[in-house]
Amino acid sequence: QGGDTMKIGILGSGNVGRVLGAGFRDQGHTVMLGSRDPNKPEVRQWVGQDSGALAGTFEQTAQFGELVVLATLGRAAEQAIALARPANLAGKTVIDTTNPIADAPPVDGVLVFTTGRNESLGERVQAAAPEAHVVKAFNSVGAARMIHPKYEQGPPTMFLCGNDAAAKRQVEGVIRSFGWEPFDCGGMIASRALEPLCMLWCIPGLRQNQWTHAFKLLTK
Repeated sequence: QGGDTMKIGILGSGNVGRVLGAGFRDQGHTVMLGSRDPNKPEVRQWVGQDSGALAGTFEQTAQFGELVVLATLGRAAEQAIALARPANLAGKTVIDTTNPIADAPPVDGVLVFTTGRNESLGERVQAAAPEAHVVKAFNSVGAARMIHPKYEQGPPTMFLCGNDAAAKRQVEGVIRSFGWEPFDCGGMIASRALEPLCMLWCIPGLRQNQWTHAFKLLTK
């Protein structure tokens, strides 16, 4: 980050979008929260908290952001990109936080996904915005722990993947600035492995109402 302030566009005004947006705002960046309806009460309230906060449509937000975060529901991700217009994302780093969660109840704590094993929503997102540099990250933990999580065992690991090396380095900087250790899993095909981490993360929550954990990769 190096103290340089950026314009951050957040596509999606739910919990994840608002939490990550606040994290960027706290670092001095100007943040636009994008929504189908920028006049929704939760969007207006979020914007009202800070002078560095704006609201807009998906299209306005994609145009505004130098760095863009996709934080919609998984089942709305491709439609959000269509509304944002892929041309507005061309050449930009897009952090894809989404997971392909189906609109169906979990089975013994296991979420139902819309994707098969040899495909991923991350790959679909990259295909929907072919000229964007999509990086999958922040999909393997709940919103409450995304910014500066504190654990006795040290910083947790944020897994990421994407096809563009420079975009991944940029996202690694964001990950570190939010108090995580980044771990690069390769190209966007690795979303096939990263997205099920959401399932794994949710099992203690859905079975025991434990939502405060995070993953850590031990390397030595």
